[in-house]
Amino acid sequence: MDWYDTVFELIDMRSFSNLWYWIALAVTWSSASHWVLGVPWDMAIRARKGRSAQAITDFEDMVRININRILYVARESGLLMVGITAFLMTMLMLLGFVYHNEFAQALFLLGFPLLIVGVLSVWVAQRITVRDLNGEALIKRLQTHRFFIQLIGMFSIFVTAMWGMYQNMNANILG
Repeated sequence: MDWYDTVFELIDMRSFSNLWYWIALAVTWSSASHWVLGVPWDMAIRARKGRSAQAITDFEDMVRININRILYVARESGLLMVGITAFLMTMLMLLGFVYHNEFAQALFLLGFPLLIVGVLSVWVAQRITVRDLNGEALIKRLQTHRFFIQLIGMFSIFVTAMWGMYQNMNANILG
């Protein structure tokens, strides 16, 4: 047995039976629900408690900075990003579900829900800017956005787990 075979035997390249894939999936969704519009959720909690005016000011400043950044990127390179993302998602979907490449399936099931979260984040950033939200209204808007991110994450993990179990059962039956 050579080095190449040893590495690929140690690291199972079948994505849905690989523990590292499931750890990455959990960390991805945990991070997505913690960093709402690029703002750590603990800042929102401190601002909501309202114990100090500085916590509210810091939270509003952080939201303003991240919203301006998100909207700038969307405005300046949004069309290019949409094209590249559409190409990549189509490629992963075709490789995964037409050509039965399990790694592409795993990446698609990880990336597509994150794409939905990204689009939702741009929309929420625009709404916050248009309505000029601050204080409690801003916290409530981010809390609602976080709730939807968590719903998307739970649904994504459920679908990925069901698909992964199906793939693993097929691999065991056919293999």
